Amino acid sequence: MSLVALTGMVVGSMVGAGIFNLPGRFGAATGPFGAIIAWTIAGTGMYMLARVFQALAERKPDIDAGVFAYAKAGFGDYMGFLSAFGYWLGSCLGNVFYWVLIGSTLGAFFPIFGEGNSLTAIVVSLIGIWTFHFMILRGVEQAAFVNSVVTVAKIVPILVTIIALIFVFNYSQFASNFFGGADMPVKPLWSQVRDTMLITVFVFLGIEGASVYSRFAKTRADVGRATILGFVGVTGLMVAITLLPYASMMQSEIAGLRQPSLAGVLESVVGHWGAIFISVGVLISVLGAYLAWSLICAEVMFAAAKSKDMPKIFSAQNGNRVPANALWITNIVVSLFVISTYWSQDAFNFMLDMTSVTTLLPYLLVAGYGVLLARRGEGYEGVEGERGRDQIFSWIAVVYVIFMFLAAGLDKVLLVAVLYVPGTILYVWARRDWKMPLFSPRDLAIFAVTAVAGLIGVWGLVSGSITL
Repeated sequence: MSLVALTGMVVGSMVGAGIFNLPGRFGAATGPFGAIIAWTIAGTGMYMLARVFQALAERKPDIDAGVFAYAKAGFGDYMGFLSAFGYWLGSCLGNVFYWVLIGSTLGAFFPIFGEGNSLTAIVVSLIGIWTFHFMILRGVEQAAFVNSVVTVAKIVPILVTIIALIFVFNYSQFASNFFGGADMPVKPLWSQVRDTMLITVFVFLGIEGASVYSRFAKTRADVGRATILGFVGVTGLMVAITLLPYASMMQSEIAGLRQPSLAGVLESVVGHWGAIFISVGVLISVLGAYLAWSLICAEVMFAAAKSKDMPKIFSAQNGNRVPANALWITNIVVSLFVISTYWSQDAFNFMLDMTSVTTLLPYLLVAGYGVLLARRGEGYEGVEGERGRDQIFSWIAVVYVIFMFLAAGLDKVLLVAVLYVPGTILYVWARRDWKMPLFSPRDLAIFAVTAVAGLIGVWGLVSGSITL
């Protein structure tokens, strides 16, 4: 893959469902002032994380499929497995969220799709999942080309909306919303910012897209460049989409919009055709993002199996260099989750939040490995002067991810632990497959902590203190 293709993987992974839901999610939580603070925190933290990915790509060019491989290199086999499994599971949940949003978008025009989890919506989703599955089996490079084309197509509606909102910018309206609209319930600034944190994590997912596909890069240095280019461009779009609606609508109106809320924003400015225009953009965007994340899901499972962290069966590739078995298990799991949404009361927000939380541990371990590498000086031969800078970047990224855990809340962290415990069956299977010892003393201690957290999470579900 060239620099353009790798950047397309980053942009294609990041610009998916989340950006079209930003106005409504932020409008329900805060005004422009709180939004600016939230994006400053999220942008700084994710930029530092992007710089960590860039530094690790340069210092450890021998480590491919970076997200979980960095965790293993820095913190041992079981932590590497938890990172790979958590990242893979979070990606699966994210793909389910995409199909729910597709159904919800169609439901605005065809009531038979309901809120995205009706029987019709589920059947259409399953057809889509397996259509993509067989297309990807034909080759990663072909799928990456399709992703590049779709990435260009889905940026157009976003740019049109931004231009339209700039033309109708009303300073008085923006000022009245600035500290939280007068027509909204009063709540502390910290609560306003906290309530936006998980959506900012969700929309930044995919920042590591180039790192995951580093083994396909024509030039290794392009991995880091693609990460930064994709991050800067997409961040600008997301901030604009969040802030500009406050200058054309009351905050309570923004908060009450049906998702995808950007359709309602443009409709308020240009009329009904705006809602149709954005809805088409959502469908293109989400399908493109689903393609990118299907690739990433399978690649993470495949790479983990190649490094003996997942069962041997997932290390197989077909004649087109596609990790076929990993792709099969991924789409089977996604299909089961999609079917389960039929009985869900709020599949939309639950899948969004859980996708965000499950990726926090992999991100934390990547940032932690960046700290370890800079402190040890590994890979810095001849560029020792960059160690201090990279260590600062890595520490800021660590603090940011820990802050995201706190903002997510203990209940969601415990729910992630509930998923990790049964997932450890794959770890045991892999250790037996590859004829390796089960747990080192350190890994056993980590498993014990995970198991206790999982039991607490199960008790919370049973007692009702944790709800879905």
